[in-house]
Amino acid sequence: MQLFLMRHGEAEHHARSDRERSLTESGTYNSGMMSEWLKNSVSEFDLVLVSPYLRAMQTWTEVSAHFPQPHKVKVLDELVPAADPEMASRLVMAYAEQFKAQNVLVVSHMPLLGYMVSEFVPGMEPPLFATSAVALVDLMGKHASLMWQQSPHSIS
Repeated sequence: MQLFLMRHGEAEHHARSDRERSLTESGTYNSGMMSEWLKNSVSEFDLVLVSPYLRAMQTWTEVSAHFPQPHKVKVLDELVPAADPEMASRLVMAYAEQFKAQNVLVVSHMPLLGYMVSEFVPGMEPPLFATSAVALVDLMGKHASLMWQQSPHSIS
């Protein structure tokens, strides 16, 4: 399985709550730019798992405009910024198995995404994710590995 982990795009600082922070213009643009770049690595997603926070759902909306409709999209409360990384990682694997997904996209937040990389790739320090950044964790072989991590700044 190929697991694509994406941080939401840049979000505004002021909102009634953290959950309601919306993408900025730059956040929308960079998420679209990363989506175009991502098409070099994957043609479609079998399963997409998204945080319920507004900025993550808006990021998925932008990404979805660049890819065919996935077989399944789920919004999960377990993908919020302060979620338990071990539980979130197990949940991702359970859904991937349930839907027989080979290409999975998770749209979520820091610090969760960095810790999830460490859950999937034992011994690896949690990497930082810039806004709109994407990492690919290859879970195909015996040993999971972080194949790459890119941000809008590294591809432009």
